[in-house]
Amino acid sequence: MNIFRVFFIALGLAMDAFAVSVASGTTIKQLKTSQAVKIALAFGLFQALMPVVGWLGGLLFREYLAALDHWVAFLLLFFIGCKMIYEGALTGDEKIKKDPLNLYVLLLLSIATSIDALAVGLSLSLLRVDLVFPVIVIGVVTLFLSFIGVFIGNRMGHLFENKLELLGGLILIGIGLKILTEHLA
Repeated sequence: MNIFRVFFIALGLAMDAFAVSVASGTTIKQLKTSQAVKIALAFGLFQALMPVVGWLGGLLFREYLAALDHWVAFLLLFFIGCKMIYEGALTGDEKIKKDPLNLYVLLLLSIATSIDALAVGLSLSLLRVDLVFPVIVIGVVTLFLSFIGVFIGNRMGHLFENKLELLGGLILIGIGLKILTEHLA
């Protein structure tokens, strides 16, 4: 898998973590760098670990799905993208605000924003992609964008939050379509 595709997958996956980071930044009154690092590390770590879990799961089912791998990858990315677009369409009142620095809340947010990465890991396994490079890129991109997102949220509120989830969803759907068309051609 080429570096550009890996980067765009990472960017698409990081959009929901970025959006949640922006929302988290809006809830912190006296933001400290250590608080932004805590949120970014949690999101980046989970976003990097979940593809590994998905990839390992894919190893178990690879032989059963080998003929359909491109369809499975497309459908997973398509549904994840649609989920992100739907969540991006929700208004601020429909989203639950919690203290993002509470360990339990941060854990739940980290898991929730990285479920997409689990499915991408499964897709990468089915496509027989080496996992090390994508995992590093996904984790670093998410960590970086989440760190910046906390500060943006703290200073600018919810100006971009929903638009970024929409963009991330569209990116993942586009990658899914590209995978499908390459395998059908």
